[in-house]
Amino acid sequence: MPDTNKVNYWKLITNGIVKENTIFRLALSLCPSIAVTNNLKNGVLMGSAVLFVQVMVNITISLMRKVIHPKIRLPIFMLVISGWVTITDMTMAAAVPDVYKQMGLYIQLIVAFASILARAEMFASKNKFAPSMADGIGFGAGFLFALTVISFFRELLGRGSLWGMPIIHAKPLLIMIMPAGGFFAVGILMAAFNWFDAKYLGKGARASHYSH
Repeated sequence: MPDTNKVNYWKLITNGIVKENTIFRLALSLCPSIAVTNNLKNGVLMGSAVLFVQVMVNITISLMRKVIHPKIRLPIFMLVISGWVTITDMTMAAAVPDVYKQMGLYIQLIVAFASILARAEMFASKNKFAPSMADGIGFGAGFLFALTVISFFRELLGRGSLWGMPIIHAKPLLIMIMPAGGFFAVGILMAAFNWFDAKYLGKGARASHYSH
């Protein structure tokens, strides 16, 4: 178990946003990246819900890690995830009912996201509170970042608007707000993200590695 005094929290956070981005690098939990990103508001709210659940699950599992029996850890993890998803679902239903009508089903499906269970198993169950919270922030923020970027381009190109406000006064590409457009947008942005990481961020990481 790492010493929290030596943990690089910034590295933990940026790892989840860039190097192991759930959507663009690991290609996990892709369903909402296509289903709810046809407008920016839905994408941001869905990403925010996943960020909240990821952080709270990591914190909860980390605090419980010493009392969870290894043989029943997965059912316990799922119960914790289900609890936080339920809280998130009920909160969004009350706070933003108009948006919830469109994406309520996908909020409930967060409980089945492999990325959240994976971080609980691989990191939070083995680390203390602070590193686990940083890891949750990183992976949750990475998911939020991916959905925001995807929904930004889909709404801008498919509707000519952002957050419902008209931006481009031209004929929109309606395919971008359809499921096929979702696949297209995710594929293009995933390729662009990986190209940028390999060309610029990867070089810096390799140079730092070789300099030691």
